[in-house]
Amino acid sequence: MPVLADPNRRIRFTLFLFLLVFIAVIGKTVYLQTVKAEEFSAKASEQQVKEFTFPARRGTIFDRNGHELAVGEEAKSITADPFYIENPLETAEFLAPLLKVDQKELLEKLSSREKSSSVYLARKIDPATAAIIEDAHISGLWMHSEEKRRYPQKQVAAQVLGFAGTDNQGLAGMELQLDEYLTGTGGSQRIVFDPAGNQIETLSLEEGSRGTDVTLTIDQALQFEAEKVLSETVSQWSAKSAACIIMNPKNGEILAMANVPTVDANTFSQISEDQRRNRTVVDTYEPGSIFKAVTVGAGLEVGAVAPGQTYYLPTTLELGGRTIKDAVDRGEVDWDLGQILVHSSNIGAVTVGMRTGEAQLDEWIRRFGFGSPTGIDFPGEEIGIVWPPEDWSESTIGNVPIGQGLSVTAVQMAAAYSTIANNGIAVTPRLVRAIGDEPVASAEGRRIISEQNSRQLRSYLQMVVEEGGAPLAQIDGYHVAGKTGTAQKLLPDHSAYSDEDYIGSFIGMVPASDPQLVVLVMVDEPHPFGGGGTVAAPAFQKITQFSLQKMEIAP
Repeated sequence: MPVLADPNRRIRFTLFLFLLVFIAVIGKTVYLQTVKAEEFSAKASEQQVKEFTFPARRGTIFDRNGHELAVGEEAKSITADPFYIENPLETAEFLAPLLKVDQKELLEKLSSREKSSSVYLARKIDPATAAIIEDAHISGLWMHSEEKRRYPQKQVAAQVLGFAGTDNQGLAGMELQLDEYLTGTGGSQRIVFDPAGNQIETLSLEEGSRGTDVTLTIDQALQFEAEKVLSETVSQWSAKSAACIIMNPKNGEILAMANVPTVDANTFSQISEDQRRNRTVVDTYEPGSIFKAVTVGAGLEVGAVAPGQTYYLPTTLELGGRTIKDAVDRGEVDWDLGQILVHSSNIGAVTVGMRTGEAQLDEWIRRFGFGSPTGIDFPGEEIGIVWPPEDWSESTIGNVPIGQGLSVTAVQMAAAYSTIANNGIAVTPRLVRAIGDEPVASAEGRRIISEQNSRQLRSYLQMVVEEGGAPLAQIDGYHVAGKTGTAQKLLPDHSAYSDEDYIGSFIGMVPASDPQLVVLVMVDEPHPFGGGGTVAAPAFQKITQFSLQKMEIAP
């Protein structure tokens, strides 16, 4: 028989085994709590704590009277972690119609199991939809608050305001121009989730800071009226588009800057680039006869022409192989400067231009601000085209004085006439009245023409309205000074001028003796044919009469 082992020896052996196991457990515990502690802590945090960042809240954009033009409102964004989605197909079928997204694409987002990670399913959804999704209590889905940009006035000044993107950054218009002021500081939120993906608690919430409010010079009421009248005009004349600027010639404030067709600013990101354009600033055109006041102003300043003098005007004028004639057939006449403008004589304007001389005419065109930016606080301003005299042909002197052969913007034209209205002092057009509580000061004015010559020009422009040149621009109780324009448009290949497509315009100032407003109206391609005095002048009259009453400017 085998001899049994010493019992004490077995006991000691067993205790020794237990001791080895105990030492191994203790060693493993120490290893995990020290060497691997940071790694496991990070993994645990990754699975249970998630941090969300959200864009900064933007400041509000107001009109000059405190009406909200662009505001931020609370919205919900929905995020998913596919790792916690129990039934991706069922979840996609439920969410797709609510979020108005493709079910297949949504399923792909929800089906990833490679790594626990967050993915946006929708940004800034409406509160009702958010409530339906929250009530479903789907594991792996959670909501967090964001700010959605809203434009409560919809189409009013939409092309001026522009829009802000999904992350609340300014992308066009004043939203882009003022982005550095409107943008605040973004926030963040840390949330703890259980293993099933359900939210347990919020560890931290940094709301960030809201951007600065901005007040524009725009008057909501004047803007609305201008857009309404322009829309009626475009409809009546089957026109392509129309635009209007209402400007204070004393300080450069733009009270209205209208573009028709209008668009809803809340859908700005969904419309074409063509519809987004603020045509008054970023589009150029040949101005036509409203430019003749600039030609006469240049002639007066250099002494090439003078008030009271008459000038022989033949029935036609040959220049560089081109025949120039007036829009209305007439015989030979002797007209002074006032009559030249009243009758909008092409030959008269060219005569003034020739007496002024190419070099000096070019100099004064540029002094009036053409060929250069006005400095308006709006992004993307065009400067137009003013060819230097060395690039002129023999016939150019027959084009430029009557507003052909050069291109300008509407805001340049409004600024030039504001110089005439402001007794020869040019002011910079502007759209921003205040940033926060700090008013934005007007840029210092600069003298362009003499006070005497500016008053003389206004008297001529008053004759245009009151002596038959633009009777439809007259306003009861007020003296109006202004000028019509009927500019032929170039053919698409720029080979010649169209016989069918025109831009009809009128620009006026009121009251003529001490103008408080300068108003420009442009109508693109009215049909059947209608000149500035027929198409644009009546729109000017309606818009300006409303503005005078609204602003309580006395007759």
